Amino acid sequence: MTEVDWTRLTGPDIRAVAARGNALAVLPVGSLEQHGPHLPVITDTRTAWEIAIRAARLAAQDMPVLVLPGMWTGMSEHHLPFGGTITLNFAEFRGVISGVARSLRAIGFARLLLVNGHGGNIDPLSVAARELAVEYGMPIVSCTPWYVAAEAVAGILEKQKGPAHACEAETSVMLAMTPDTVRTDKLEEAVQQAPPAITGRPGYGRFWSFSERAPITGTIGDPRAGTAEKGERLLNAMAAALAEGMADPVLWRTPDPVWTPGRGQGPTAGSALD
Repeated sequence: MTEVDWTRLTGPDIRAVAARGNALAVLPVGSLEQHGPHLPVITDTRTAWEIAIRAARLAAQDMPVLVLPGMWTGMSEHHLPFGGTITLNFAEFRGVISGVARSLRAIGFARLLLVNGHGGNIDPLSVAARELAVEYGMPIVSCTPWYVAAEAVAGILEKQKGPAHACEAETSVMLAMTPDTVRTDKLEEAVQQAPPAITGRPGYGRFWSFSERAPITGTIGDPRAGTAEKGERLLNAMAAALAEGMADPVLWRTPDPVWTPGRGQGPTAGSALD
């Protein structure tokens, strides 16, 4: 099996992968945050890394691809009231990703895939990827596997249709990956919410703390329905969907250099730039 884990290779090994042309680097982006009384704070990072590794193994026969260590700092300020949470603000978050992208370009990697494992990262990661792709002139794509494989995920879960927080889905994948870190004796405690959660108003956005969204336990969903068997199926389904994205030529087109002087006088059809 081709090695896809960046951390297990030497500098010359990585240089050789980049030299093969159109090489893809994958950065799992997670968080270090509370996941109720039953899951470890590394859940999002560990899950993103696992999916990325499995997907890269599927794709490695067709392309040069390596998976970087998981980025364990995300935007998680909404979890601070529960303890165990370390967070960045947007400028810092974007700055770390910028440094990674610039380093990869210097090494010779042509593409960067940001595999997200945390809901609070979705919007900032999308903005960072969009801006940095143009800034560095390289395809940088972000995705959240739970939503990339939404239909498959919904078909596996019993109590919910998609990911929540420290829920059936996340408990299942952690039971599949690191069952020793799951406090199964705390599952009943995890679903005891009081007072009621504030749900907000559809169509409006604002900052909500998890002390408002998931009072007392920091859990949304029912982790009691989680199983290792579901977790293995979830991980494989998300990895398969991610591997398809890695191979999609349209997704990896060179970004339009919109900030180039005079770009507004050039062709308006994207295909003319290829």
